Amino acid sequence: MSAAQERATARMPRQIPYIIGNEACERFSFYGMRNILVQFLITSLLLQEVTAPGREAEAKHIMHSFMIGVYFFPLLGGWLADRFFGKYSTILWFSLIYCVGHLCLALFEGHRNGFFLGLGLIALGAGGIKPLVASFMGDQFDQGNKHLAKVVFDAFYWIINFGSLFASLLIPLALKNLGPAWAFGIPGILMLVATLVFWAGRHRYVRVPLPPKDPHGFAQVVRTALLRQAPGQGRPGLALAGVAVLLALATFALVPTLGLVICLCLALVLLLAGIGGGTWWQLERARALHPDAAVDGVRAVLRVLVVFALVTPFFSLFDQKASTWVLQGQQMQMPAWFSASQMQALNPALVMLLIPFNNLVLYPLLRRRGYEPTALRRMTAGIAFSGLAWIVVGTLQVMMDGGDALSIAWQILPYALLTFGEVLVSATGLEFAYSQAPQSMKGVVMSFWNLTTTVGNLWVLLSNAAVRNDRVTAHIGSTGLSETAFLMFFFAAFAFVAALLFGLYARRYRMVDHYRPA
Repeated sequence: MSAAQERATARMPRQIPYIIGNEACERFSFYGMRNILVQFLITSLLLQEVTAPGREAEAKHIMHSFMIGVYFFPLLGGWLADRFFGKYSTILWFSLIYCVGHLCLALFEGHRNGFFLGLGLIALGAGGIKPLVASFMGDQFDQGNKHLAKVVFDAFYWIINFGSLFASLLIPLALKNLGPAWAFGIPGILMLVATLVFWAGRHRYVRVPLPPKDPHGFAQVVRTALLRQAPGQGRPGLALAGVAVLLALATFALVPTLGLVICLCLALVLLLAGIGGGTWWQLERARALHPDAAVDGVRAVLRVLVVFALVTPFFSLFDQKASTWVLQGQQMQMPAWFSASQMQALNPALVMLLIPFNNLVLYPLLRRRGYEPTALRRMTAGIAFSGLAWIVVGTLQVMMDGGDALSIAWQILPYALLTFGEVLVSATGLEFAYSQAPQSMKGVVMSFWNLTTTVGNLWVLLSNAAVRNDRVTAHIGSTGLSETAFLMFFFAAFAFVAALLFGLYARRYRMVDHYRPA
């Protein structure tokens, strides 16, 4: 049978609806609680504990610390799935932890310790399953029907936003009219439904067997590359990794100033950069003890991690729509029945329109004009569009700081620009991360993709910590801008620099294909 005939007769796996249904309910639960978190903290939980001038900053700190946890724990979920339990069992057990976290939020909405316990459990549960659901869905495809995977990954991202849309519209109203217990309880009910839907498809799933312990696995090749002595040469890569370890340890001296979360994340970034750079420097030494395929696989992972690192500024901008943009919206004019948190519904609504528009109209149009919108080109443009969004939102802030009373409808433009950037980066990145990951490392590489959001939120916490410094505050004051407006333009510039560097690296990146054989 010809390749064209195989493509024509290939069928969509019957188990995909269970995974898509699970994702819709899980995303409703997550975005439902996340999108009201800052508003709830300011108006309720922190009301008696933090004075008004510092309440917004504390709410942002809690919000982005929570997001760091959500996108850090994919490392744990990916490792457990790849090494011990497989994707299905890991998803199921972390989903149950996720449900308990929602229960804590609903029961302890007036108690700080209980509420923070709930946030921690949700971060663990949501993070634990985050790299695995998309990867597990990818496992349902083989070489015979892999051309259908792009359609499903787009549908997967579309359904994420379907759940987010209704959560963004309904849960702020529940908070306003029913109170925090119901506003956090409804997402918990949806998470329980998500778990049951996923469990219902258990007999239909393709479960890729765990590979046997590989003496030529990623960690083994990295270890050999760093430690092997080459005749007549030193070990500069090992020295670089050692310096990174020392710097990572030194960051903990800054805990009294920066806080534990920031220091942990800085240590992680330093370790990844130092060990990754040292491995790349000496990787050819591993060929003496490992097959070429294993060494080339490690090189492929390291090249992917560079792409991931350059995406982190995008997520530092994107996730602030649930904090900085909500706080800005609360200063704008709006109907009495409306909440600034509900503006976030624009994001998923636009995503649901833009994904089919891009696939059916924009990308074919670009191809007809001789320009192929490759994954990396799309991601480059997406980072730049996020910078444009922050130029607009910064301009709105300058106008309000000058005394202008603006309608919250003005936020539609930056939401549209940021969402267009999101579709180009996030929807593309899901498929890119899966396709570029070697078969034995798919869960972990997908975890590293999620870690880009952890690092992105780290940049937010660092910027917020910097403006507490008197010298930085004085410099901002000399510009004539408020702290909020200055930071908005800073993040816009951050995105433009990242887009430039990403585009330069993308021109040299060679795509690979790591779908499993038919």
